[in-house]
Amino acid sequence: MPRVLRLARLATFACFGLNGFVLGMWVVHIPVIEQRAGIGHAVLGWLLLVLGGGAFAGMRLAGPLTDRLGPRTVVPASGVLLSASLVLPGLATGPWALGLALLVLGFCNGCLDVSMNTHAVQVEHRYGRPILSAFHAVFSLGGVAASLVGARVLSWNWSTPGTLAGMGAFGVLLALASAPALLPREPHATESATDPLGSGRGGRRAVPARIWALAALAFMLMLCEGVANDWSSLDLRDVLDAPAATAAFAYGAFSTAMTVGRLVTDRVAARFGAVAIVRCGAGLATLGLAAVAVTPWIPLALVGWAVFGLGLSGCVPQLFSAAGHADREAAGANVSRVAGLGYLGMLAGPTVIGPLTRFVPLNAALVVPVLLCAAAAVSARILRPRVDPGLTPGPHGSAQDARGPAGDSAGVG
Repeated sequence: MPRVLRLARLATFACFGLNGFVLGMWVVHIPVIEQRAGIGHAVLGWLLLVLGGGAFAGMRLAGPLTDRLGPRTVVPASGVLLSASLVLPGLATGPWALGLALLVLGFCNGCLDVSMNTHAVQVEHRYGRPILSAFHAVFSLGGVAASLVGARVLSWNWSTPGTLAGMGAFGVLLALASAPALLPREPHATESATDPLGSGRGGRRAVPARIWALAALAFMLMLCEGVANDWSSLDLRDVLDAPAATAAFAYGAFSTAMTVGRLVTDRVAARFGAVAIVRCGAGLATLGLAAVAVTPWIPLALVGWAVFGLGLSGCVPQLFSAAGHADREAAGANVSRVAGLGYLGMLAGPTVIGPLTRFVPLNAALVVPVLLCAAAAVSARILRPRVDPGLTPGPHGSAQDARGPAGDSAGVG
C-alpha cells in the first residue's frame, strides 16, 4: 500500500476523532452552558433543534461543495471552523445568543460530517476494501476522550469559555496538521455533479432512485439510533424501576457495543458484503430491541440494548459507502443526501416516541423502532448495485472502473 494512502487514512482518522471530540466537549458542558445562559430544559430542547437544523443546512451545502473543490479543501476548512465555533456556546449569556451559537456550531459540524465521510469513501475506493466503519468507530472514541477530559476539567472548576477555547485551538491545530495528507480532488469529478437538489434541469443530473432508497434506510436506522440515545436510560428507570445509576448503564451498553461493532465491521464486510451487514445487523437490532420491549428483567434489558447497538453499529457506514461509490462524480452530493436524511431521522427519534408515551407505556412505544429495523433488514438488498459492463466490483460490491481506482497503481492491502 503506497505511503501517501496510509497517511491519508491516518488523516481521515484524525478528522473523525476531531469531530467526535468537539461534539463531546459541547455535550459534557451542556449543564454549565444551560445555567450560564439562564435557560431551562424546555428552551434547551428547542435550541437543540436549532443545532440540528444548522447541521442539516451544512450537510446540504458541503456535499456539492466537496465535489466541486475536493475534500482536501473542504475537510480542513470545516474542521477549523467547527473547532473555532466550539467556544461560542460557552460565551452565550442568553437564549438568543446560545441559539445563534448552536446554529453556527451545527452548520460547521454538518459541513465536516459530509466532507470527511466523502473523503473516507475516496480513501476506501483507493484501498479497494471496506474501511469506513473504523472511521466511525474513531468518531465514537473521540466522544469518549471528550467525556474523560471534560469530566476532569469540570472537577477542577475551570472556566467554561476558557476550556472550550483551548480545546477549540487544539482542534484547529489538528485540522491544519491533517490537511497535507488528505487526498486531492479526483480528476474525473465534474461541476455537473454538484447539483444539490438533483433537479435534472439545465444539464444537471437527476438523483438516482437508489440514492433516495439509501437515504430512506438511513432515516429509519438513524431514527432507531436516536431512540437509544434519548430513551435507553429512561426505559430502565421508568419501565423496570431501575436505580438511576443502573439505568445509566443502558446507554453505556448500547454505545460501547456500537463502538466495538464498528471496529470489526470492516473485516466482516470484506468477507460477506454490505448487504449481509445491513440485513443481519438490522435483524440483530430488531431482536435486541424486541427483548428490551418485553423483558421484565434489568440484566436482560441491558443485554438487549447492547445487542441493539451491536446490530446497528455497521449499518449506517455501509449506506454512506454505497452512496459515495454509486457515482464517483457526485460522491459528496450523494453522501450529503443520505447523511442529511439520516440526521433528520436521528432528530425525529424523540419526536416519534415522546408523544406515543402519552397513550402507551414506553416499552410498548419501542415497537416503532423494532418495526423500522425489521423493514431495514428486509430492504437491505438495495445496497447491491447493478454493475455495468466494463466495471468490476469495488469495496463490498461497489462498482469501479476495471482498470482499478484512479491514480492507484498498487495492489490493494
